[in-house]
Amino acid sequence: MEDQLIIEKLNERSEDAVTELYEKYGRLCKGISRRILNNEQDVEECLNDVLLAVWNKVPPENPDPLSSYICRITRNISLNRYHANKAQKRNSSYDLALEELEGCLAGDSSVEDEILAKELEREVNDFLSGMKKTDRIIFVRRYWFLESISEIAESMGWSSNYVTVHLHRSRKRLEKDLKGKGLIL
Repeated sequence: MEDQLIIEKLNERSEDAVTELYEKYGRLCKGISRRILNNEQDVEECLNDVLLAVWNKVPPENPDPLSSYICRITRNISLNRYHANKAQKRNSSYDLALEELEGCLAGDSSVEDEILAKELEREVNDFLSGMKKTDRIIFVRRYWFLESISEIAESMGWSSNYVTVHLHRSRKRLEKDLKGKGLIL
């Protein structure tokens, strides 16, 4: 079913919209959540929370595109669950992805100031928009969708080493760019 029809059903408060959302985006949402949580029970609970959140937010919101909207909600809910679980256990796949980015995003102090955080967000978005399409795809798949290096390599027909080298070079360019603009030390 087309996204616009799903949104129309959500606006009409038709429960079929939830079924259509699940059928169209359930696998994608589970994949995002699974990469963050690495626990099937938590993944299922997050998916239920995502469907409820979309039901509650549409209307009044009218997301376009729906896929990005539902991915963002999934990621946020999964991250909230991850942080709630973090005290109990360590999720190595998510932590590893964050540790890779840590060198080019974290300074001596955390970015708590909202203005500085917005500036950093804008600069990272500018950096991404200036990247070659292939490098941007690799970067986003690794650090937004939290796909493993082997998953990215396999789906793109490359070696893991090729993907690792591209990610390393992208992180170094991002770090140099942010240091040059005084956003990190």
